Amino acid sequence: MRHILLVCSGNTCRSPMAEAMLVDLARKVGKPLEVRSAGVAAMDGYPVSPHAVETLRRRNLPVPGPSRTLTGKEILWADVILTMTGSHKQAIVQRHPQAAGKTFTLKELALQGEPAMDAVAEAERLYSEWQLRQSMGQTLDDGDRDKLYELQRELPDFDISDPFGGPLAVYETCAEEIAAALRMVVDKLDQDEPDPRETH
Repeated sequence: MRHILLVCSGNTCRSPMAEAMLVDLARKVGKPLEVRSAGVAAMDGYPVSPHAVETLRRRNLPVPGPSRTLTGKEILWADVILTMTGSHKQAIVQRHPQAAGKTFTLKELALQGEPAMDAVAEAERLYSEWQLRQSMGQTLDDGDRDKLYELQRELPDFDISDPFGGPLAVYETCAEEIAAALRMVVDKLDQDEPDPRETH
């Protein structure tokens, strides 16, 4: 069984909606997934926001439990971590470098294999090199820096906007965006199945 962790900021809007939708989708297509959600800036125990609750109710989906803070324990538990934005992904990888190879934005994984992802891979390579050089007090050469800026302008938007504080219609739009990405992702979640002898 694969362990999927969905992450947003406060774990009261996007990631709980994604959790409920992925659990339902996995059940419908017969995927053995265990799904949890957490927030990079969450405080434990807050309820799912009322508009997110209503959005799930309209889809006949159960509401996940209260918010929880993303911890190292959750990182170790997860086989795949799906974030709602690139900044969530960066926050996770900076705090938990061991998560780098299994952390993606939801839309990034949805588009895996598409031509746009070649540019993403190159941009990430250059960004990693830049970070490494900065840590050693060096800079990226002008050509690579210009190429990185150019790639960043061309990259698809991998972020799912935060509906927090918006009207119900904004939550509905957000939920549709999440659902569309999850439909593309669910078949990819059984690839590279981990060794069942591994423990978490």
